[in-house]
Amino acid sequence: MQSTVPSLASIENWPVPTAAAAVVRADGTVAGSHGPTGQRFPLASVTKPLAAYAVLVAYEEGAIDLDEPAGPEGSTVRHLLAHTSGLAFDENRVMAAPGARRIYSNTGFEALGDHVAKATDIPFAEYLHQAVLEPLGMASTTLEGSPAKDGVSTVDDLVRFAAEVQAPRLLDARTVLDAMTVTHPGLTGILPGYGHQKPNDWGLGFEIRDSKSPHWTGATSSPRTFGHFGQAGTFLWIDPDAGWAGGNSTGAACVALTDRPFGPWAVEAWPPFTDAVLAELRAR
Repeated sequence: MQSTVPSLASIENWPVPTAAAAVVRADGTVAGSHGPTGQRFPLASVTKPLAAYAVLVAYEEGAIDLDEPAGPEGSTVRHLLAHTSGLAFDENRVMAAPGARRIYSNTGFEALGDHVAKATDIPFAEYLHQAVLEPLGMASTTLEGSPAKDGVSTVDDLVRFAAEVQAPRLLDARTVLDAMTVTHPGLTGILPGYGHQKPNDWGLGFEIRDSKSPHWTGATSSPRTFGHFGQAGTFLWIDPDAGWAGGNSTGAACVALTDRPFGPWAVEAWPPFTDAVLAELRAR
C-alpha cells in the first residue's frame, strides 16, 4: 500500500531508539504507516482508553451503571472515568469532593478495574481481553498489571482500536459519543507534562483537546480531538474533523509508539508532527 501520509516517515528524526506510527481513516482503512508496526511497546497511560472501553462494555452489558457508587464516598463510575472522583494521582487518598476538581488519577482507574472485576466476577485483565481485545483481533495486546498504565501493544493493534472508536461495533455509537463529550465541564486541573489547564476537559477515559495550551496534539488539531498520551513516549489521537478528499470521511486517528520515555523531546516533536499529518490529510 502506498502511504497517503508521507510525513509519518518524520518519526525517523525523533531522538528515540525505535518508533512506529500509523494513520487510520474513520472508515477503517489505514492511510499509511511507518516503522515496526508489529513491535510491542509499553503503552503507559495509553492503556486508559482501552480500559475505559472495557468499562463501557460492562455498562452496556448491564454489569455496572455509570452512575452507581464506585471509588471514594460520593463518587461514581462516571467520576472515576472522568478523573473527577477526588482521588489523588497515585495513592489511595481523597483530595477533593467528587465532581469538584479534575485530578488525573491512576488510582481512580485501578478502582475502576477492581469495580468491574467484582461486578463481573472476572479479573479485569481477562475482562478487557474478552470484551475488547479479542473481538477486535488485538492479539498482540495484553494488560500486565494496572488498568491505568500497564498495557503493552503494537501500532497495528491500536489502529484496530482507533478504527473501532471512530465506527463502533462493540458499543452503541451514543455511548462512544458520551465518552468523547466533556464530563463535568469547566473544571480546571493539571494535564501531566503540560501544567495547569483551564479548563482541563475530559470525557469518559479520553482526554479532550478543546482549547488547551500547551498540548501534545497540534496547533491545527480541532477542538474535538480526543485521545491520550503516555509517559512511555506513546500517543493516540482521534480528530473527527481531520477531513478527507471527496468528502467520504470526516475523521482520522493517529497512533505513535516509541521506546523512549516522554520528555522535552516529545513536547517539541509531537505537535509539528501532528500538524504535518493533518495538513496532508486535509490537502487530499
